[in-house]
Amino acid sequence: MCHNVCSFDRIFASLHTPNLFLSVFPVGYPFALVYRWFLFHQSATVVHLFHTFSGLALATFNFGSQVCHSLLCVVIQFLLLRLMGRTVTCVLSSFIFQMIYLLMGYYYTATDEYDIKWTMPHCVLTLKLIGLALDYYDGGKEQSQMSAEQKKSALSSTPSLLEVFGFSYFYGGFLVGPQFTLLSYQKLVSREMSDVPGQPPSRFFQTNGFTSLWVKINLYKYISCWLITEGVCVLSGLGYNGKNEKGEHQWDACANVRVWLFETTPLFTGTINSFNINTNAWVARHVFKRLRFLGNKLLSQMFTLLFLAIWHGLHSGYLICFSLEFIIVNVEKQAQSLVRDSPLLASVAQSHLYPFVYVIQQLIHWLFMGYPLVPFCLFTYDKWLKVYSSIYFCGHIFFLVAFLVLPYLRKVFVPRKRGSEKKED
Repeated sequence: MCHNVCSFDRIFASLHTPNLFLSVFPVGYPFALVYRWFLFHQSATVVHLFHTFSGLALATFNFGSQVCHSLLCVVIQFLLLRLMGRTVTCVLSSFIFQMIYLLMGYYYTATDEYDIKWTMPHCVLTLKLIGLALDYYDGGKEQSQMSAEQKKSALSSTPSLLEVFGFSYFYGGFLVGPQFTLLSYQKLVSREMSDVPGQPPSRFFQTNGFTSLWVKINLYKYISCWLITEGVCVLSGLGYNGKNEKGEHQWDACANVRVWLFETTPLFTGTINSFNINTNAWVARHVFKRLRFLGNKLLSQMFTLLFLAIWHGLHSGYLICFSLEFIIVNVEKQAQSLVRDSPLLASVAQSHLYPFVYVIQQLIHWLFMGYPLVPFCLFTYDKWLKVYSSIYFCGHIFFLVAFLVLPYLRKVFVPRKRGSEKKED
C-alpha cells in the first residue's frame, strides 16, 4: 500500500512548509500559464530552457545550494547514456548509481521526523532517471522484441543534455511527482499533448474545475497536493492522454489518484490501484515486469516490494511495512479466488446480500488499512514495536490466520474437479 504513497507522509508534512506549498500551487500554475500563453509556439530550445530554469528556481527556493545534488545526478545520467549507449551496462550503472546516491542521502540526512529536505524531490527524480535509462535501452530493440507498453515509452533517439534537464526539472513534476516518461515530455514540447494538435489544450478550465472541486472538498492533504500538481500538468498540456474508444479526449496522463475508487473500494488492492498511479505504473513497468525471468510472480512481487522499501529509506519500518503489504495483498487474492471458484460463495456475492458483504469488506478494509502504515510513519523499531505491542499485533495475527485457514476453506467450498474435467482444462 505504501509504495503508492511515494513518501506520502513527506508530502503531508510538506503542506506545513510554506516554501514547498507555494511551489506546488501558487507558483506552479503561473509557470504553466506562462508556458501556455507565451511559449507554446516557441522553439524546443526555448521551451527546454524555460522548464529547466523554472524548475531550478523552485528547487533553489526550497533547498538552496542543495540543488547541486539533483544537478549532479542529472548530468551523470546524461553522461551514462552518451558514453555507454543502449546497453545493459548503462541500465545497471544508472540503477546502481542513482539508488546508492539516494540511499546515501537518506543516511546522511536521516532523523526521526519527516523533514523537508533535498531527498524528498530526489526520490522522485531517482525513478525518473532510472526510467530514462530503461526507456533509452528499450529504444534500441526491434519492434517485435518490445511489449506494447515498452513501445509507448521507448526512445528512438539520444536526448540532448538540455532535453534531459527540461524533463528532469519540469515544474509540474519535479517536487512531488507525478512520474512521466521522456517521450511524453518530448510530445509536450512538440505540441502533440493537446486535444487540438498544434494548439494549447482547449478544455483546461473544465478539467481543472473538477480538480478544484476535489481540492475544496479537501479529502486528504496529500491527495489535494497531487490533484493540484495534476492541474499544473493539464494546464501545460502534459496531462493529455489521447482519445478513448469513444473518441473523447482524455486528460489523465498525469493523474496520480482516482478519488472515487479510493473512497469506495472495499479492497486493499483497490486502494493500491487508486493511489499514486504514476509511481505504480513506473514500478510495474521498470521493476515488476522486468523480473519476469524469475518465472515466479510471487518472487517478482517480493523483490519489487523490497526495492520500494529500500527506495523509501533505510529505516526498519519500511521493510516491515512492505512485508505486511506482501502478506495482505496475497491473502486478499486468495480470498477473491476462493469466492470466484466457489459456486456457493459466488452466488452470495452476486445476490441481494451483496450490500451486507460490501459493508463487512469495508469494515475489514478500513480497520486494517492503517495497520501497515504504523512502521512506515514511525521509522524505527523501538517506536512501531510499542504500537504493535499495545494492540497485541492484531493485524499480524488476523492475516497470518487467514493465510493458514484459506487453503482449508477452499477444500470445503470449492468442488473438486473430476478427472475428465482436469484433462479438458
